[in-house]
Amino acid sequence: MKTELDALATALYVKTDDLLKASPHLAPWRPAVGITPRLTDAELVTVAMMQAMLGFTSEARWLRYARSHLRHLFPYLPKQPGYNKRLRKGSALLRRVTRLLATDTSVWSDDVWIVDSTPVECGRSRETVKRSGLAGWAEYGYCASHSRFFWGLRLHLVCTLHGLPVAFALTGAKADERETLLDLLAAEPGLVAARPAQTLIGDKNYFGRGFEHELAEQDIRLLRPARKGELERLGASLFKPLRQIIESVNETFKGQLDLEQHRGRTPGGVVARVMQCILAGGVVARVMQCILALTAAIWHNDHTGQPVLRSLTAYDH
Repeated sequence: MKTELDALATALYVKTDDLLKASPHLAPWRPAVGITPRLTDAELVTVAMMQAMLGFTSEARWLRYARSHLRHLFPYLPKQPGYNKRLRKGSALLRRVTRLLATDTSVWSDDVWIVDSTPVECGRSRETVKRSGLAGWAEYGYCASHSRFFWGLRLHLVCTLHGLPVAFALTGAKADERETLLDLLAAEPGLVAARPAQTLIGDKNYFGRGFEHELAEQDIRLLRPARKGELERLGASLFKPLRQIIESVNETFKGQLDLEQHRGRTPGGVVARVMQCILAGGVVARVMQCILALTAAIWHNDHTGQPVLRSLTAYDH
Protein backbone atom coordinates (compact mmCIF):
# COMPACT_ATOMS: atom_id res chain seq x y z
CA MET A 1 0.00 0.00 0.00
CA LYS A 2 1.32 3.46 -0.86
CA THR A 3 1.90 6.04 1.86
CA GLU A 4 1.00 9.09 -0.20
CA LEU A 5 -1.88 11.39 0.67
CA ASP A 6 -4.33 9.81 -1.79
CA ALA A 7 -3.75 6.40 -0.20
CA LEU A 8 -4.30 7.83 3.29
CA ALA A 9 -7.48 9.61 2.16
CA THR A 10 -8.84 6.44 0.56
CA ALA A 11 -8.07 4.32 3.63
CA LEU A 12 -9.67 6.89 5.96
CA TYR A 13 -12.78 7.17 3.77
CA VAL A 14 -13.26 3.39 3.69
CA LYS A 15 -12.74 3.10 7.45
CA THR A 16 -15.21 5.91 8.20
CA ASP A 17 -17.77 4.64 5.69
CA ASP A 18 -17.65 1.15 7.22
CA LEU A 19 -18.07 2.67 10.69
CA LEU A 20 -21.15 4.66 9.65
CA LYS A 21 -22.72 1.69 7.88
CA ALA A 22 -22.26 -0.45 11.00
CA SER A 23 -23.30 2.33 13.40
CA PRO A 24 -25.43 4.90 11.53
CA HIS A 25 -26.39 6.58 14.83
CA LEU A 26 -22.86 8.01 15.03
CA ALA A 27 -23.54 10.30 12.06
CA PRO A 28 -24.74 13.87 12.74
CA TRP A 29 -28.50 14.01 13.21
CA ARG A 30 -30.62 15.13 10.28
CA PRO A 31 -34.37 14.87 9.54
CA ALA A 32 -35.68 11.60 8.13
CA VAL A 33 -37.40 13.56 5.35
CA GLY A 34 -35.28 16.05 3.49
CA ILE A 35 -32.50 16.52 0.97
CA THR A 36 -29.65 14.03 1.32
CA PRO A 37 -26.27 15.83 1.49
CA ARG A 38 -24.28 15.45 -1.70
CA LEU A 39 -21.06 15.30 0.33
CA THR A 40 -21.34 12.22 2.54
CA ASP A 41 -20.25 12.19 6.17
CA ALA A 42 -17.34 9.87 5.33
CA GLU A 43 -16.22 12.30 2.62
CA LEU A 44 -16.53 15.21 5.07
CA VAL A 45 -14.19 13.48 7.54
CA THR A 46 -11.71 12.80 4.76
CA VAL A 47 -11.84 16.37 3.44
CA ALA A 48 -11.34 17.75 6.96
CA MET A 49 -8.29 15.54 7.50
CA MET A 50 -6.74 16.56 4.17
CA GLN A 51 -7.27 20.26 4.88
CA ALA A 52 -5.31 19.97 8.13
CA MET A 53 -2.65 17.76 6.59
CA LEU A 54 -2.00 20.18 3.72
CA GLY A 55 -1.90 23.20 6.04
CA PHE A 56 -4.86 25.21 4.71
CA THR A 57 -6.11 27.46 7.53
CA SER A 58 -8.58 29.31 5.29
CA GLU A 59 -11.63 27.24 4.37
CA ALA A 60 -12.29 29.36 1.27
CA ARG A 61 -8.72 28.84 -0.03
CA TRP A 62 -8.90 25.15 0.80
CA LEU A 63 -12.10 24.61 -1.15
CA ARG A 64 -10.69 26.48 -4.16
CA TYR A 65 -7.61 24.25 -4.05
CA ALA A 66 -9.68 21.08 -3.59
CA ARG A 67 -11.94 21.90 -6.56
CA SER A 68 -8.87 22.35 -8.76
CA HIS A 69 -6.75 19.42 -7.56
CA LEU A 70 -8.96 16.86 -5.81
CA ARG A 71 -11.89 16.35 -8.18
CA HIS A 72 -10.76 12.75 -8.70
CA LEU A 73 -11.50 12.11 -5.01
CA PHE A 74 -14.44 14.45 -4.37
CA PRO A 75 -16.74 15.07 -7.37
CA TYR A 76 -18.79 17.50 -5.26
CA LEU A 77 -17.63 20.02 -2.66
CA PRO A 78 -19.95 22.51 -0.90
CA LYS A 79 -19.36 26.22 -0.74
CA GLN A 80 -17.54 27.67 2.25
CA PRO A 81 -20.61 28.43 4.44
CA GLY A 82 -22.02 24.95 3.93
CA TYR A 83 -18.64 23.32 4.58
CA ASN A 84 -18.22 25.34 7.78
CA LYS A 85 -21.67 24.32 9.07
CA ARG A 86 -21.02 20.66 8.27
CA LEU A 87 -17.69 20.78 10.11
CA ARG A 88 -19.26 22.31 13.22
CA LYS A 89 -22.07 19.77 13.29
CA GLY A 90 -19.63 16.96 12.57
CA SER A 91 -17.18 17.67 15.42
CA ALA A 92 -18.51 14.71 17.42
CA LEU A 93 -18.09 12.44 14.39
CA LEU A 94 -14.49 13.63 13.93
CA ARG A 95 -13.84 12.75 17.56
CA ARG A 96 -15.39 9.27 17.21
CA VAL A 97 -13.40 8.51 14.06
CA THR A 98 -10.22 9.75 15.74
CA ARG A 99 -10.78 7.38 18.64
CA LEU A 100 -11.60 4.49 16.28
CA LEU A 101 -8.32 5.02 14.41
CA ALA A 102 -6.34 5.33 17.64
CA THR A 103 -7.69 2.06 19.05
CA ASP A 104 -6.89 0.32 15.76
CA THR A 105 -3.12 0.86 16.16
CA SER A 106 -0.53 -1.35 17.79
CA VAL A 107 0.56 1.47 20.14
CA TRP A 108 -2.87 2.18 21.67
CA SER A 109 -2.15 -0.22 24.54
CA ASP A 110 1.20 1.37 25.49
CA ASP A 111 1.70 1.39 29.26
CA VAL A 112 3.40 4.80 29.29
CA TRP A 113 1.61 8.10 28.66
CA ILE A 114 2.94 11.64 28.45
CA VAL A 115 0.86 14.67 29.46
CA ASP A 116 1.37 18.36 28.76
CA SER A 117 -0.47 21.52 27.77
CA THR A 118 0.36 24.02 25.06
CA PRO A 119 -1.00 27.54 24.33
CA VAL A 120 -3.53 28.05 21.53
CA GLU A 121 -3.40 31.80 20.94
CA CYS A 122 -6.69 33.37 19.82
CA GLY A 123 -5.85 37.07 19.56
CA ARG A 124 -3.22 39.69 20.28
CA SER A 125 -4.67 43.18 20.09
CA ARG A 126 -6.88 44.57 22.84
CA GLU A 127 -9.62 45.30 20.28
CA THR A 128 -9.64 41.66 19.17
CA VAL A 129 -9.99 40.55 22.78
CA LYS A 130 -12.94 42.89 23.35
CA ARG A 131 -14.77 41.88 20.15
CA SER A 132 -14.07 38.14 20.14
CA GLY A 133 -16.91 35.74 20.76
CA LEU A 134 -14.41 33.60 22.67
CA ALA A 135 -14.37 36.09 25.56
CA GLY A 136 -15.30 34.32 28.77
CA TRP A 137 -13.67 31.10 27.61
CA ALA A 138 -10.36 32.40 26.27
CA GLU A 139 -8.29 34.35 28.80
CA TYR A 140 -4.83 35.72 29.46
CA GLY A 141 -2.19 33.19 30.43
CA TYR A 142 1.57 32.74 30.58
CA CYS A 143 3.67 30.33 28.53
CA ALA A 144 6.83 29.50 30.49
CA SER A 145 8.40 27.63 27.54
CA HIS A 146 8.42 30.81 25.41
CA SER A 147 8.50 33.31 28.29
CA ARG A 148 5.48 35.23 27.00
CA PHE A 149 1.93 36.13 27.90
CA PHE A 150 -0.88 35.26 25.48
CA TRP A 151 -4.65 35.53 25.17
CA GLY A 152 -6.43 32.34 24.25
CA LEU A 153 -6.83 28.71 25.27
CA ARG A 154 -4.74 25.73 26.27
CA LEU A 155 -4.71 22.35 24.59
CA HIS A 156 -4.17 19.65 27.22
CA LEU A 157 -2.95 16.46 25.58
CA VAL A 158 -2.32 12.93 26.81
CA CYS A 159 -0.45 10.81 24.27
CA THR A 160 1.66 7.66 23.97
CA LEU A 161 5.43 7.64 23.51
CA HIS A 162 4.80 7.37 19.75
CA GLY A 163 2.79 10.60 19.82
CA LEU A 164 -0.63 8.95 19.42
CA PRO A 165 -3.29 11.19 21.02
CA VAL A 166 -5.17 9.37 23.80
CA ALA A 167 -7.22 12.20 25.34
CA PHE A 168 -7.39 15.97 25.05
CA ALA A 169 -9.25 19.00 26.32
CA LEU A 170 -9.40 22.70 25.45
CA THR A 171 -9.61 25.03 28.43
CA GLY A 172 -9.00 28.65 29.30
CA ALA A 173 -5.37 29.70 29.48
CA LYS A 174 -5.40 29.80 33.30
CA ALA A 175 -6.98 26.39 33.89
CA ASP A 176 -5.08 24.21 36.36
CA GLU A 177 -3.28 21.44 34.46
CA ARG A 178 -3.73 18.98 37.32
CA GLU A 179 -7.48 19.50 37.61
CA THR A 180 -7.87 19.24 33.83
CA LEU A 181 -5.96 15.95 33.77
CA LEU A 182 -8.12 14.50 36.55
CA ASP A 183 -11.25 15.61 34.67
CA LEU A 184 -9.97 13.92 31.51
CA LEU A 185 -9.41 10.65 33.37
CA ALA A 186 -12.79 10.91 35.11
CA ALA A 187 -14.54 11.53 31.77
CA GLU A 188 -13.32 8.20 30.41
CA PRO A 189 -12.77 5.81 33.32
CA GLY A 190 -12.44 2.92 30.90
CA LEU A 191 -9.13 4.30 29.65
CA VAL A 192 -7.48 3.76 33.01
CA ALA A 193 -9.46 0.67 34.04
CA ALA A 194 -8.16 -1.19 30.99
CA ARG A 195 -4.54 -0.29 31.84
CA PRO A 196 -3.47 -1.36 35.34
CA ALA A 197 -0.17 0.10 36.57
CA GLN A 198 -0.10 2.82 33.90
CA THR A 199 2.88 5.20 33.98
CA LEU A 200 2.29 8.93 33.37
CA ILE A 201 5.13 11.36 32.65
CA GLY A 202 4.58 15.08 33.20
CA ASP A 203 6.51 18.25 33.92
CA LYS A 204 6.97 20.12 37.20
CA ASN A 205 3.46 21.59 37.06
CA TYR A 206 1.91 18.20 37.79
CA PHE A 207 2.72 18.20 41.49
CA GLY A 208 0.99 17.99 44.84
CA ARG A 209 0.45 15.29 47.45
CA GLY A 210 -3.31 15.23 46.99
CA PHE A 211 -2.98 15.16 43.18
CA GLU A 212 -0.52 12.27 43.25
CA HIS A 213 -2.71 10.43 45.75
CA GLU A 214 -5.70 10.66 43.38
CA LEU A 215 -3.59 9.27 40.55
CA ALA A 216 -2.30 6.47 42.77
CA GLU A 217 -5.88 5.50 43.64
CA GLN A 218 -6.43 4.96 39.91
CA ASP A 219 -3.26 2.82 39.77
CA ILE A 220 -1.36 5.49 37.83
CA ARG A 221 2.30 6.05 38.63
CA LEU A 222 3.40 9.65 38.10
CA LEU A 223 6.94 10.46 36.99
CA ARG A 224 8.00 14.11 36.99
CA PRO A 225 11.14 16.19 37.64
CA ALA A 226 11.74 17.32 41.20
CA ARG A 227 10.66 20.86 42.05
CA LYS A 228 12.91 23.31 43.85
CA GLY A 229 13.48 22.11 47.39
CA GLU A 230 12.45 18.52 46.66
CA LEU A 231 14.67 15.47 46.75
CA GLU A 232 15.53 13.90 43.40
CA ARG A 233 12.66 11.69 42.26
CA LEU A 234 12.78 8.19 40.87
CA GLY A 235 13.40 8.01 37.11
CA ALA A 236 14.91 11.50 36.84
CA SER A 237 17.40 10.36 34.18
CA LEU A 238 14.55 9.48 31.83
CA PHE A 239 12.75 12.82 31.87
CA LYS A 240 14.80 14.78 29.34
CA PRO A 241 14.55 12.35 26.38
CA LEU A 242 10.95 11.39 27.14
CA ARG A 243 9.75 14.95 27.81
CA GLN A 244 11.15 15.92 24.42
CA ILE A 245 8.56 13.63 22.81
CA ILE A 246 5.58 15.68 23.98
CA GLU A 247 7.32 18.89 22.92
CA SER A 248 7.86 17.30 19.51
CA VAL A 249 4.17 16.33 19.29
CA ASN A 250 3.14 19.91 20.14
CA GLU A 251 5.50 21.16 17.44
CA THR A 252 3.87 18.77 14.94
CA PHE A 253 0.51 20.36 15.72
CA LYS A 254 1.82 23.92 15.48
CA GLY A 255 4.59 23.64 12.90
CA GLN A 256 3.19 21.11 10.44
CA LEU A 257 -0.57 21.20 11.10
CA ASP A 258 -0.77 24.97 11.81
CA LEU A 259 -2.80 24.58 14.99
CA GLU A 260 -2.40 28.21 16.08
CA GLN A 261 -3.69 29.49 12.73
CA HIS A 262 -7.17 28.17 13.53
CA ARG A 263 -9.03 31.44 12.72
CA GLY A 264 -11.75 30.49 15.18
CA ARG A 265 -13.59 33.43 16.75
CA THR A 266 -16.90 32.09 18.13
CA PRO A 267 -17.93 28.97 20.04
CA GLY A 268 -20.90 27.35 18.34
CA GLY A 269 -22.32 24.87 20.85
CA VAL A 270 -21.28 22.24 23.35
CA VAL A 271 -19.98 18.85 22.26
CA ALA A 272 -21.62 16.11 24.32
CA ARG A 273 -18.64 14.84 26.23
CA VAL A 274 -18.97 14.75 29.96
CA MET A 275 -16.38 16.60 32.04
CA GLN A 276 -14.43 17.90 29.06
CA CYS A 277 -14.22 21.63 28.41
CA ILE A 278 -14.61 21.45 24.61
CA LEU A 279 -16.87 23.79 22.61
CA ALA A 280 -17.80 22.98 19.02
CA GLY A 281 -16.90 26.25 17.40
CA GLY A 282 -14.30 27.34 14.90
CA VAL A 283 -11.42 26.72 17.30
CA VAL A 284 -12.52 23.22 18.25
CA ALA A 285 -13.30 22.22 14.68
CA ARG A 286 -9.73 23.19 13.79
CA VAL A 287 -8.24 21.39 16.79
CA MET A 288 -10.26 18.27 15.95
CA GLN A 289 -9.02 18.39 12.36
CA CYS A 290 -5.39 18.54 13.55
CA ILE A 291 -5.82 15.68 16.02
CA LEU A 292 -7.67 13.64 13.38
CA ALA A 293 -4.90 14.28 10.84
CA LEU A 294 -2.11 13.22 13.22
CA THR A 295 -4.01 10.15 14.41
CA ALA A 296 -4.86 9.12 10.83
CA ALA A 297 -1.21 9.41 9.79
CA ILE A 298 -0.04 7.30 12.75
CA TRP A 299 -2.79 4.74 12.04
CA HIS A 300 -1.86 4.49 8.35
CA ASN A 301 1.89 4.37 9.05
CA ASP A 302 1.29 1.61 11.60
CA HIS A 303 -0.73 -0.50 9.16
CA THR A 304 1.74 0.03 6.30
CA GLY A 305 4.78 -0.87 8.40
CA GLN A 306 6.51 2.52 8.37
CA PRO A 307 9.51 2.85 10.73
CA VAL A 308 8.45 6.24 12.15
CA LEU A 309 4.76 6.29 13.06
CA ARG A 310 4.44 10.06 13.57
CA SER A 311 6.03 11.06 10.26
CA LEU A 312 3.78 13.28 8.10
CA THR A 313 6.30 13.85 5.31
CA ALA A 314 4.60 11.48 2.86
CA TYR A 315 1.23 13.21 3.28
CA ASP A 316 1.80 16.96 3.64
CA HIS A 317 2.23 17.78 -0.06
